[in-house]
Amino acid sequence: MLNQVGLVLEGGGMRGVYTAGVLEYFLEQKLFFPYVIGVSAGACNAASYLSKQKGRNKTVTIKYASDPRYISWRNYFKNRQFFGMDFIFDEIPNQHVPFHYDVFFNSPSEFVVGTTDCLTGEPVYYKKQQYGKDLLTVLRASSSLPFIAPEISYKDKILLDGGISDPIPIKKAQQDGFTKNIVILTRNEGYEKKPSKFHFLVDRKYPEYSGLQQALRNRYQTYNETVAYLENEEKAGNVFIIRPLKPLKVGRMERNPQRLEELYNQGYEDAGASASNILNWINTLEGAR
Repeated sequence: MLNQVGLVLEGGGMRGVYTAGVLEYFLEQKLFFPYVIGVSAGACNAASYLSKQKGRNKTVTIKYASDPRYISWRNYFKNRQFFGMDFIFDEIPNQHVPFHYDVFFNSPSEFVVGTTDCLTGEPVYYKKQQYGKDLLTVLRASSSLPFIAPEISYKDKILLDGGISDPIPIKKAQQDGFTKNIVILTRNEGYEKKPSKFHFLVDRKYPEYSGLQQALRNRYQTYNETVAYLENEEKAGNVFIIRPLKPLKVGRMERNPQRLEELYNQGYEDAGASASNILNWINTLEGAR
């Protein structure tokens, strides 16, 4: 357990297999953090990492990617959701690849999951003490993308994907007292998000959620500003960034197991290649205290 160093995880749908690879390396090296925060796929991968289940993320994401119950047009036409949310957040963890709840809840690490409040468009974060046994519900909310998954009602709030309002929750980690953080991104260096051209569809789909409408309009700006902030924090020595070094071939909705495994392996290899630099960075922090 590294004292006073946080771990911040971006989402990205199926691109999250990159994060899964990085976390698998961390798990093998017994590299854990007192504070972990993530959104969407990043949060989902973190759960298996904190439950110390080696290989679980790879099995859940890559093995089931070609299963129509996991992601398919059939799901969309049947339930108006591309990802089979009941299958992913109920059947898999409770039946097919059992999640080790006891290990997760006994972990000394704080685990914060970011979501978006549909009414206000603002981020809502849930800590262990707040979600308790509702972990899967909060992970589901954090992973529920607009248009392709239904909103989640939880504790008097209506929630969707955490990546809408806070795609890389570095500032929340800092607000919670972790001024030094390792950040895992799922985009290549130099990537900039572009403004959406489909605001009229958002307004039509979510007429009662003006906050969500605004958050989706501002999403590209929020993302780009966060990446710029991160890179400045990296230069200042406050952040260590791990992100894909090779050009991405995987999209948010990727189903090809070979491409997914390649990206997973890339994450694992990038983590291994960064290991000595990470330890040097941490040792420098410890020496400065």
